[in-house]
Amino acid sequence: MENLNIVIDLIKLRDACEDPYNLLKSKDGTELFLREWKADQLSTTSFLIFHGITAHSGLYGMIGKHLSEMGYSTYGLDLRGHGLSEGPRGDYVSKDKLSEDLKAALDFIKSKHDKLVLIGHSFGVITSAITVNLFPEHVNGMILLSAAKEVREGAYAKRALTTTIKILIWSIIKPNKPIIHYYREGIRGIGDPLFNFHYTLRFLKLLNPTKFVLPEVMTYPVFVGVGEHDELFSVDATRAFFEEIPSDIKEFAVLPGAKHAHFEETSFEPLFNWIKNTFD
Repeated sequence: MENLNIVIDLIKLRDACEDPYNLLKSKDGTELFLREWKADQLSTTSFLIFHGITAHSGLYGMIGKHLSEMGYSTYGLDLRGHGLSEGPRGDYVSKDKLSEDLKAALDFIKSKHDKLVLIGHSFGVITSAITVNLFPEHVNGMILLSAAKEVREGAYAKRALTTTIKILIWSIIKPNKPIIHYYREGIRGIGDPLFNFHYTLRFLKLLNPTKFVLPEVMTYPVFVGVGEHDELFSVDATRAFFEEIPSDIKEFAVLPGAKHAHFEETSFEPLFNWIKNTFD
């Protein structure tokens, strides 16, 4: 079996990071990596990016750098066990730990800025939904990218019954073992130590894409975008997700030239235009 006990040198990898960053302490002492794209001055409105599954904040420089050039302070959180944050790779012991990690990031950002807009990409949309349900008083807007409630048929290979049984057995015997291998055709980051491709069952249950819910009332602006060539979610499925969002201030856009996690330089023009017209 492939060795899943991956050990990475966080200090060395952090030293190689070209972006400014902050190291936050969660309630249990776990060190969380919060990347920062600095604006010339601290802005009233800030943005917090939540990365997709397997990924980390460093992949979102195309958004973070542009927002900072627009004058908005922008941050990217590496979830516990991802990227340059501490913690066992691909595992969350409980919802309480996730809540404590999110609170550490929100408290840090809100101590510097009056308003906070969440940006969730793919799996990060689930993190955004959890955040706004746990801490609604901290959120002043949401940007949800590359997500829907229905995945394209055939986007993922079907798991063999024997693999499913093995996952269930290991999850009972050793729930902290990252036994589930996440893979899809064309996935990026293979061989890069900042990416994670193995997860525990309890992690995926905690951030379950089929069970996340948004608040019943959302009084702030919401933007939903999907790549015109997204391999996982169709434009129609994402639009259906958009229609369910309970906000009177919302906008839907197809991102030109974009796939699920691959974007052209012009892909985010609809998003940046919306931000310019919506926030101070």
